[in-house]
Amino acid sequence: LFLRFSICCAFLPVLSCQPKEYKTNDGQCCPMCNEGRVVQRDCTAFSGTQCHSCDLGTFMNQTNSLYNCFPCTSCDTGHGLSVKQNCTATTDTVCDVLNGYHCKGLIDSNGCSLAEKHSQCAAGQRIKEPGTSTSDTVCEDCEPGFFSKDGVNCTAWTICSESQIIVEEGNSTSDVVCGSAPRHRYGLISFVVLFLIIAICLVITGIVKACKYHLTSVKSAHSAQHLQSLTC
Repeated sequence: LFLRFSICCAFLPVLSCQPKEYKTNDGQCCPMCNEGRVVQRDCTAFSGTQCHSCDLGTFMNQTNSLYNCFPCTSCDTGHGLSVKQNCTATTDTVCDVLNGYHCKGLIDSNGCSLAEKHSQCAAGQRIKEPGTSTSDTVCEDCEPGFFSKDGVNCTAWTICSESQIIVEEGNSTSDVVCGSAPRHRYGLISFVVLFLIIAICLVITGIVKACKYHLTSVKSAHSAQHLQSLTC
């Protein structure tokens, strides 16, 4: 008899609930609650499902058979997020990114779940592409002959004037350091110039004296010859 009962039960149709219905623990099919509401009490043979609205700070965005609403997402400013759209009974909070941050976890085309601060370029680099709400900063190294202390822009090395000397060579993070030439250098230059002037003057004076002596000798020779011719 028991075997016959088991076989008969096996062929009984299994209770299947309709769309937008849910099955309770006792096998009863009950209507689901709409968006913004959750089940407060399951239906009975004499009453339908009792639903209640989501409390403040919670939401339900789908037809459901749940007994608790979802907690609203918190947009943490400490992690670069701000509220773009407040949470309602039927929609979750939509977060946006603060200035200086970019989104690392897009929920959809409107919301962000995780943001990260824009990278700062190091000294010796410049900002090639500024960061946006969806992309990080792009950095590149300064070219030879340029430097950057703050990692923002590359600046050309200073060119020392003719009266200056390079005290310290420039590199990618610091400028050329110019300084005045040492005084003894100018003194040495002045001495050399003065020596050359004196030497030139002495040479010219020697040449002039030599020329005068030569002319005097020639005149004396001519005078002697003239007197000799007269005597003869």
